Amino acid sequence: MQPIPCVLMRGGTSKGPFFLAKDLPSQPEERDEMLISLMGSGHELEIDGIGGGSPQTSKVAIISPSTHPEADVDYLFVQVMVNERRVDTAPNCGNMLCAVGPFAVEQGLVTADDGKTLVRIRNVNTGTLVNSLVDTPNGVVNYEGTASVDGVPGTSAPVHLTFLDAVGSKTGKLFPTGKVRDVFDGIEVTCIDMAMPMMLVEAEKLGKTGGETPAELDADTELLKRLENLRLQAGLAMGLGDVSEKVIPKPVLISRPRHGGTLQVRYFMPHNCHRSLAITGSIGLATACVSAGSVAAELLGESALALSQVRLEHPSGGIDVALSRSGPEGTLQASVVRTARRLFSGFVYVPTPQRLAG
Repeated sequence: MQPIPCVLMRGGTSKGPFFLAKDLPSQPEERDEMLISLMGSGHELEIDGIGGGSPQTSKVAIISPSTHPEADVDYLFVQVMVNERRVDTAPNCGNMLCAVGPFAVEQGLVTADDGKTLVRIRNVNTGTLVNSLVDTPNGVVNYEGTASVDGVPGTSAPVHLTFLDAVGSKTGKLFPTGKVRDVFDGIEVTCIDMAMPMMLVEAEKLGKTGGETPAELDADTELLKRLENLRLQAGLAMGLGDVSEKVIPKPVLISRPRHGGTLQVRYFMPHNCHRSLAITGSIGLATACVSAGSVAAELLGESALALSQVRLEHPSGGIDVALSRSGPEGTLQASVVRTARRLFSGFVYVPTPQRLAG
């Protein structure tokens, strides 16, 4: 068995191992095979690995020093499938991103300041830049505090994330089909690419209230079939090609809020409903709320277009997203506050045949 240095971290409502790129094979095929092995992919419980048997706990972050002039570290996100021996590196993951800053400081990739430390992150999956502000009193990462995240027990120190250039993360366009609304199978949808390519559809158009639990939605095979059919059409229209083996675009059911928020959402990953909401998804959803003509803006009415703060209700509570514009062109930026925690550090073991020379 080959030991690989590893740190298990919670980032937002996700959890997974963090690795330094230098400790993994340099060839993507060899690296991915190793990750499949160490996570136990291909079994619903991932019983022969350290994966948690859920898409939210079967994630990997790979960190390295960045060569980009405006970034300190590079972050490659890997979604390891649970039931299939397969990985996807197309999307970013904003929840795992929450833990990148603390990890980078503790691994010595970024020198800590006394008080707060800015970690400039380039997400390799999408080529986008994110600023992470980490709590570092006396130059040491602090995980204890009063910030709370719906879907995570207890409180922790806040991690402030600002997405600097999330527009067109995979397609190069905010609305990659060239339209704010499209119609597939008679259903109006909005295809948007802001931090994460997504397909938004009003829940009522598919016979749902939008307030169903993830378990109820996951058990509705007819709904899942309809959503996947719409998603496949959206993928083609967005220029992503055949997305049957990809996790993007993500389908999202939207409806009017029930608890004082801006919008109620049910986010799919893409074949299971998220128990809360992806951070990258929240960035795109908040943007859709203030984009004239989108299905979200049409649902909420014209008053939503002037919002600078959006609260998105999800199955575990809500996420607040702050919106602002910067630069002469008024580029839209979005910020969220999340939390992270270091869970353990040590070594994860993989069978020697999987440990191919990097």
